[in-house]
Amino acid sequence: MTMEETKSKSQIKREMKDLHTLGEELVSLNREQLAHLPLNSSLREAVALARSIKAHGGRKRQLKFIGKLLRSCDANAIANALHLRRERERHAAARFHQIERWRDCLLEQGDMALEALLQDYPQADRQQIRILIRNAKKEHMADKPPTASRSLFRCLRELMDK
Repeated sequence: MTMEETKSKSQIKREMKDLHTLGEELVSLNREQLAHLPLNSSLREAVALARSIKAHGGRKRQLKFIGKLLRSCDANAIANALHLRRERERHAAARFHQIERWRDCLLEQGDMALEALLQDYPQADRQQIRILIRNAKKEHMADKPPTASRSLFRCLRELMDK
């Protein structure tokens, strides 16, 4: 091994800490989310066991064991899969907030906002959206549950999915 290939003690510690953090993130996921990750069977079992351990010391030992298992497998592939999952969640949250903003804007500004929406989404059904806006405003004034507001949200979501 040449001098360029050796890692410093600090670099090794940073890598171990990164693997430990990756292990903690794996333990925080539910079973369905774990199923979509490229984990080998021993790592999958270790994560499942760590999720069931309630004692702090035992959980800490199990997390160290998960870190050790991560050293022997392709941790980069797992980290990349987790990164893609986080990006999908971030994108879905941004989309959700965009739909909420449109709904709130339509309820506050009425026809002016509807015209802006129709410019961005010409395939929208103007009459249906107007009815939903009117019903949502009536419900809000009468202190009723926001059924029409939810319907407006669903309509906007379907419109933006097209």
